[in-house]
Amino acid sequence: MNVLLVYPEFPATFWSFKHALKFVGKKSSFPPLGLLTVAAMLPADWQLKLVDLNVRRLRRQDVEAADAVMISAMTVQQDSTEQVIKLAKSLGKTVIAGGPLFTCEPEKYPEVDHLILNEAELTLPPFLADFAAGRARRIYSDTSRFPEMEKTPVPRWDLVRVKDYASLSIQFSRGCPFNCDFCNVTALLGHRPRLKPVPQIIEELDAIYASGWRGSVFFVDDNFIGNKRVLKRELLPALIDWQRDKTGIPFYTEASINLSDDEDLMNMMAQSGFDTVFIGLETPSEQGLADCNKKQNVGRDLVACVHKIQRHGLQVQGGFIVGFDSDNESIFQRQIDFIQNSGIVMAMVGILQAPVGTALYERMKEEGRLLGNSLGNNTKAVSNFVTRMNPEKLREGYRNLFKGLYLPKPYYKRVKTLLRNYKAPVITEPLNYIKVRAFLRSCVRLGVLGRERYHYWKLLVWVMLRRRALLPLAVNLAITGHHFRKVYEQDAM
Repeated sequence: MNVLLVYPEFPATFWSFKHALKFVGKKSSFPPLGLLTVAAMLPADWQLKLVDLNVRRLRRQDVEAADAVMISAMTVQQDSTEQVIKLAKSLGKTVIAGGPLFTCEPEKYPEVDHLILNEAELTLPPFLADFAAGRARRIYSDTSRFPEMEKTPVPRWDLVRVKDYASLSIQFSRGCPFNCDFCNVTALLGHRPRLKPVPQIIEELDAIYASGWRGSVFFVDDNFIGNKRVLKRELLPALIDWQRDKTGIPFYTEASINLSDDEDLMNMMAQSGFDTVFIGLETPSEQGLADCNKKQNVGRDLVACVHKIQRHGLQVQGGFIVGFDSDNESIFQRQIDFIQNSGIVMAMVGILQAPVGTALYERMKEEGRLLGNSLGNNTKAVSNFVTRMNPEKLREGYRNLFKGLYLPKPYYKRVKTLLRNYKAPVITEPLNYIKVRAFLRSCVRLGVLGRERYHYWKLLVWVMLRRRALLPLAVNLAITGHHFRKVYEQDAM
């Protein structure tokens, strides 16, 4: 049986880095890890072909050659997903779909032949058995439990060209112990962090290394430090050992702010190769944090926490939100001051959304404030519910927030704030052709043609005089700043 696996295209969003990828000669930020993992669960006698629409276009002959088309997608990919389904059905193909988009909104896709919802470890095996017997149902769902991860296979890296991507991915855990009311992670994956055995993680890293990859690896866990005991006793020592005979494989991940409470954990993460963490900081407003049940952030000096993490060799990327019920028009300048002072260069700021399956969604629905489903792109200057703040004032404040963060002058100032405080990482990628090419392209695009050229050269001179070891990071941040300005100008302005 010939099966075509399709990963729909992402629009130009904060995390797509579409405007930055041109500098490094890559086609997409991340590979479709979920789809590659599902591919490893499919029957060995199936002939598989994977098309990632973020890397190349889907050709009609790709679909014609397949007996079935399998799609996995997130909410933000819904426009591309609909186009793929339409093409497959027009050619009479069986369409099999799964992933967060379909799990959250299965009713939106009546044309899909088989919906494999929730986690594939639970729902894919019974579907495959029924499909082989010719009696497959339309919907396979299991919300009664969450699968353990011991049997999750090594992803099929042979189905993609790894050099098309800026970073590769790996998953250690699923689930998060916290309960932020705007986040659907716990609805989809539960509160208890479920972990892959450490030998399995090493096996997956070995497979990535064997593919020829020598760049960064993203641990995609929604909260990497959900189980600190296993991290400190088992995984991080194993990663430190794994790195000893490798050539510069940096790691990065997502965590919660309580990382700053654990000196040993931060030191071990840095020693094992981690140089960046994304943290949901959301807002400097204590009432806003209470509004969204962000208890782990309440009662802290968040700027001091961020600086502490940076001083341990972990750059902090941050998620921020405006539009909480308690927000007034002062929140925009407060967010600017908070982010500028913290030195969080990569600050993803969005208007509050209520995704399907979250407590916020249910509350907005009950209060009659829901306007529709979230688009999955939080840099769009709209909310999917009626906000307490006047919508036009919210949009205007959001536009001003963008200007205060991403216009060249404040952005480059924030880069310098980070570089002053940041401890150089233990493990770095070696200098290579891709990095040299990115630097030369940035010299032209940003240093000659860009409106930020004065700030660009001023930063590079400062880094060469003060923090020469961080020059590659400074160039990288200058390039990503170009991407962020493009995205926010497109969506917010």
